[in-house]
Amino acid sequence: MQEELNEFERLEVWELIPRPDKDTVITLKWIYKVKLDEMGGILKNKARLVARRYRQEEGIDFEESFAPVARLEAIRIFLSYAAHKNMVVYQMDVKTAF
Repeated sequence: MQEELNEFERLEVWELIPRPDKDTVITLKWIYKVKLDEMGGILKNKARLVARRYRQEEGIDFEESFAPVARLEAIRIFLSYAAHKNMVVYQMDVKTAF
């Protein structure tokens, strides 16, 4: 949990402000996960701090929302074009993304 909070501080992803009178405050929740190795032993305990966005109401707290996910068709087109042009494609994993 402390590692997650340290990443928030390092990346400057939030700031403490006074609570607005009329606005809805989005609460937070810790999600815990145990990562196992191939033998079923505990490899790592993970914790993520997430927003409870289900308490928001469309038209009041937000107008529209988008998921940062690429459509499968877009990925296929990209990979087809890269293969056609003999390009090298790399992949990466982002540990903490905001």
